[in-house]
Amino acid sequence: MGNCGLYKPCLQPSFTQGPVTVRNLEKLLAPRSVALVGASPEPRTVGSIIAHNLLHGGFAGPVWLVNPRHASIDGVPCFASLDALPEAPDLVVVATPPATVPAVIGQAVVRGTRAAVVITAGISGPLRQAMLDAARPCCLRIQGPNCLGLLLPHIGLNASFAHRMPVAGDLAFISQSGALVTAIIDWTATRGIGLSQVISLGDMADVDFGDFLDYLAGDTTSRAILIYMEQMTAAAKFVSAARRASRAKPVIILKAGRSATAAKAAKSHTGALAGSDAAYNAAFRRAGVLRVNELRQLFDAAEILSAAPALSGERLTILTNGGGAGVLATDALADLGGRLTELPASTIARLQEVLPATWSGGNPVDIIGDAGPERYGAAMQALLADNATNALLVMNCPTALASSEAAARIVVSEAAAHEGDRPRKVILTSWLGDAAATSSRRMFGESDIPTFETPEAAVEGFMQLVRYRRAQDELMQVPPSAPGAMLFDALAAEAILREALAAGRSMLSEAEAKNLLTSYGIPCVRTLTAANPAEVELRASEILRDHRACVIKIVSDDITHKSDVGGVRLAITSAREARVAAEEMLGNVRQLRPSAVIRGFTVQAMVERANAHELIVGASEDATVGPLMMFGAGGTSVEVTADTAHALPPLDLKLAYQMMRETRVYRLLKGYRDRPAANLEAIALALVRLSYLVARHAEIRELDINPLLADEHGVVALDARVGIADPAVTPRKPLTVRPYPVEWERTAALADVGSFTLRPIRPDDEPQYERFFAKISPDDLRMRFFTAAPERTFRFFARMTQIDYAREMAFVAAARDELLGVARLIADPDYRRAEFAVIVRSDLKGKGLGYALMQHLVAYARAEGLSELFGDVLAANTTMLKLCSELGFTAVLDPHARLFRVSLALVPAS
Repeated sequence: MGNCGLYKPCLQPSFTQGPVTVRNLEKLLAPRSVALVGASPEPRTVGSIIAHNLLHGGFAGPVWLVNPRHASIDGVPCFASLDALPEAPDLVVVATPPATVPAVIGQAVVRGTRAAVVITAGISGPLRQAMLDAARPCCLRIQGPNCLGLLLPHIGLNASFAHRMPVAGDLAFISQSGALVTAIIDWTATRGIGLSQVISLGDMADVDFGDFLDYLAGDTTSRAILIYMEQMTAAAKFVSAARRASRAKPVIILKAGRSATAAKAAKSHTGALAGSDAAYNAAFRRAGVLRVNELRQLFDAAEILSAAPALSGERLTILTNGGGAGVLATDALADLGGRLTELPASTIARLQEVLPATWSGGNPVDIIGDAGPERYGAAMQALLADNATNALLVMNCPTALASSEAAARIVVSEAAAHEGDRPRKVILTSWLGDAAATSSRRMFGESDIPTFETPEAAVEGFMQLVRYRRAQDELMQVPPSAPGAMLFDALAAEAILREALAAGRSMLSEAEAKNLLTSYGIPCVRTLTAANPAEVELRASEILRDHRACVIKIVSDDITHKSDVGGVRLAITSAREARVAAEEMLGNVRQLRPSAVIRGFTVQAMVERANAHELIVGASEDATVGPLMMFGAGGTSVEVTADTAHALPPLDLKLAYQMMRETRVYRLLKGYRDRPAANLEAIALALVRLSYLVARHAEIRELDINPLLADEHGVVALDARVGIADPAVTPRKPLTVRPYPVEWERTAALADVGSFTLRPIRPDDEPQYERFFAKISPDDLRMRFFTAAPERTFRFFARMTQIDYAREMAFVAAARDELLGVARLIADPDYRRAEFAVIVRSDLKGKGLGYALMQHLVAYARAEGLSELFGDVLAANTTMLKLCSELGFTAVLDPHARLFRVSLALVPAS
């Protein structure tokens, strides 16, 4: 049973930040007619420049000028209003005073227009809202206000006040800075770089990064999307859209303002270390986009990612006629963390046969300054045949002994001969010099061989390929299975948080914080509370029955770092000593922090692990992305070492390991000399569980565990701080990534199937999904996918299991680590309607499994507020048609396509 091929990527909004919608964007980015409201004959005015650009850009459709004060402008008729136009324009460009803009938008809506570029600045507050209200009745899309405009060179549309039209090409450029747009247009034109869309975002009152990314992901005129960003808005929407777009084509971002600006008032280590740039990096990494740091890199990356084939590995081989150039390239590669190929003996032997005895004998392959085209060609053939080499950088230093241009011709020839080889290696070039290299670089450009002016730039280009490959691989990686990772007691956690809020507190006590962690399966040292030194003595005696020593800590919401004020005493071996220590602590704190309110003490066992590492794990609320996880080296020197990594919650094991690998302490955790490796899986599981604790409880605003001890036996939290707030009073910034919807897990049973679990699909289902497909007959696959068999690649199965819960849903019926059936939906851009599909194992058809899956899917769609489920069913698929009828779907026959269009109207859940 099944319907159309729903395995293709589709669209849906983020669940927290409003819809990702491409509705009516085709009227903005592919208009057939344009009107300019505010056209002017006055020279050097915005209205005059835009009118000139529209009329002389080469746009094939009608361009109408609107201004009631003029009958014509430069010989072109001028209309008094939008109502006076011969027909409704697809796109309206608005360049009128701020107070008039809402009325203009309202007139455009009435006229039938569905998109506008608002150039006008100074639209904020009530005026901005009035403009949006005027657009709402028909979802008229607004670019701007306060923007340079829109340029679409491939259709000759220049709806901007830019000074020139860009060269037509296939790179889309989105910029948050209007001034930068004009500089980019100049810069690209002088270098022959072509653009397909140039979009000035302005104030993003309506259409923003996420909307444009979703549209451009499916746009055939662009092969890469370049973004200049100053500030991310609607982070959840952006990450969801960027993740989809980056699966289709390279998305490269230049984010300005990289300096960390963490709030000094943060109450925990985590808040103090989570700078805004770390949050952006976490979001970009989760979305699979490539970040660059310079304007030049933005276009270099686009060119190399578009021209070069995909890397099959990360090893670079360098071929040069100058030893110095080879050394520079090698240094640059080492500085950027790249890998130089270790040439195997067979390749060395082959090079020995064709190169002079004075060649370098290794990588870099220095073929000496008198190398002519024959030597370059022979060396290239040997290196392109080398299985250890993934990419080849060919360099040339001009000499009087050989022609640089002749060497370039042989490189082009060998590259062309290599195109049919698999795996195809990446070939990069760097011809040094100026005049001597010009013709060679032109030759490489005409042959789509990436070329660079310096060895360092060439290596940087190679590393952009490496980083992009890693980002794409991370999008497709399947996390290891961790059945116990999702076991937690959410009700116990809610009770702890609710009780603290009811008491009017903004911080949990240490004991409460540890109980909270324990409810989510994070091991904590046993901790007791005491109101005064006398109670400290009693609690210490309890602890010391089972442990050699204990630790006493002061409890105060006003003291963040207890050790700074003498508020921690270690290695206490008797109950009497504990009481004395508590009394001394009171004296120290009252002297150093007289205003601090002391709420008592904690007494805990002293954990003595000789090989343990002190780590810090936690979370904070970032102003841009909301909750943000942190991992790194812990202890009292955490701010000094500043060895931390950040990621967006929720995490899975794959993301947790990736986060750990980004720190220096990770190398120590793997073990060295006689120190055994720490239990890395226990650390990763702690990160995963902590991420779900933070994701599922909006009361948590900041949290850190410092230290989290980790050794070969596992992990244990010694200290924890949790800052809280009532989300009903102070809402927490929403999650950027929608978590696994555990609330949709159910246990069910059918007479002919037995008991099974209905649950959302997970990334670690990929191996089971492949086995599931093997148990579906070719005929059933044809009914589901309308083809005999979809391509069963890892990428296909990864795409089936790694879904964005904010954009789609797939429920599986699972039993005994086997998938029995799958039902999925993918919503439209406005999250109103959703296309569905369902398939069960061929040996389980007719047993009610498909019906159970579809009931669960329909219930989910209703709960999400969707208005309709729809799909296509082949006329021959009588089983699916019967199921749809039983569920209340209507079916309409399309005789030409020999299929039924089925749909079910949904009443949103109350």
